Amino acid sequence: MKVHEYQAKQIFAKYGVPVPKGGVASNPAEARNIAAEIGGQVVIKAQVYAGGRGKGGGIKVAKSPDEAEKLAKEMIGMRLVTHQTGKDGVPVDKVLVEEAMDIARELYLSIVIDSSRRMPVIMASEAGGVDIEQVASETPEKILKAHADPMTGFQPFIGRRLAFGLNLEAEQVRPAGQLIGNLYRAFREQDASLAEINPLVVTRDGRLLALDAKLNLDDNAVFRHKDYPELRDPAQEDKLDLEAAKHNLSYIRLDGDVGCMVNGAGLAMATMDIIKQMGGEPANFLDVGGGASDEQVIKAFTLMLSDPHVRAVLVNIFGGILRCDIVARGMIEASKQVEIKVPIVVRMRGTNVDEGMKLLADSGLPVTLASDLKDAAEKVVAARGGRG
Repeated sequence: MKVHEYQAKQIFAKYGVPVPKGGVASNPAEARNIAAEIGGQVVIKAQVYAGGRGKGGGIKVAKSPDEAEKLAKEMIGMRLVTHQTGKDGVPVDKVLVEEAMDIARELYLSIVIDSSRRMPVIMASEAGGVDIEQVASETPEKILKAHADPMTGFQPFIGRRLAFGLNLEAEQVRPAGQLIGNLYRAFREQDASLAEINPLVVTRDGRLLALDAKLNLDDNAVFRHKDYPELRDPAQEDKLDLEAAKHNLSYIRLDGDVGCMVNGAGLAMATMDIIKQMGGEPANFLDVGGGASDEQVIKAFTLMLSDPHVRAVLVNIFGGILRCDIVARGMIEASKQVEIKVPIVVRMRGTNVDEGMKLLADSGLPVTLASDLKDAAEKVVAARGGRG
């Protein structure tokens, strides 16, 4: 679960991670009042679940409270488009008004889970302010890494080693080490999957501040954090994703036009890969699971077809606990609830495959049956208009 920058900074501050003075505004008048209280230049930052805000016009500097009000009026209500939002963009309902900083250096700091080592890894770099993927690709030697074993926890020497590696001034090493330790404590106690500060700035007067903040929380830990639902902003999430979550369906909308309905995450990934190999682009990741009910299959099929970008559908089922005839009946029932205007290619194997195939063949639906996954991918790409 993602949270806004201002929410991440509020959490970081509780753990002793220093952040700039500021406040969140939901209307221009509030932005003006916050700017007046801070004094001097302020930065107006659109609050959205996406990076690249500066290039999209979502971060601007105001020299006065009047200008802060003007900029907030321009931002609030707009749809911000960045490289992470897609062409439709995301709505801006709030802005963060923060003091403008006199920056001497921009650093990078983050904590994620290293799945290969099964423990958190802390990453730091002198190359802050840019995408870490770019740093990893062009100058990987600038990324420092340190693992924190859950058995022993975060040790002070880890923070000191990373701080020294960032080539900080001698008097900045101790506060930097403490900051890293505090960020780790926030990461662990909040059950986060990502805690990122980019950039972590060194000001001209030698202070270390989290100029930006990103925090992703693990949905599986909701039972331990009763305040998690209050942090969620449904307006920033895809409506189809939210609807799928209500029915315990694993659904993620993508940028392509070939809808995919599959049972099993691994099979879903393989299905999307082969669609791309054949020249198509998946419109979604949709895993109905190994034991989906009739109702879940109906809902999954209906959700997929409600995406206006879908031009063809591939249903790829390996019947086990989820029998092929259940999927076929779910598709037929869903066709009574939503008009099917796109071609459908079905590949089924496993339990009750013959019954499932016969149900679809006799249903009158625009279904093409495929013999194997390669055949299915070729047929669905051809049905949506070929390559490109």
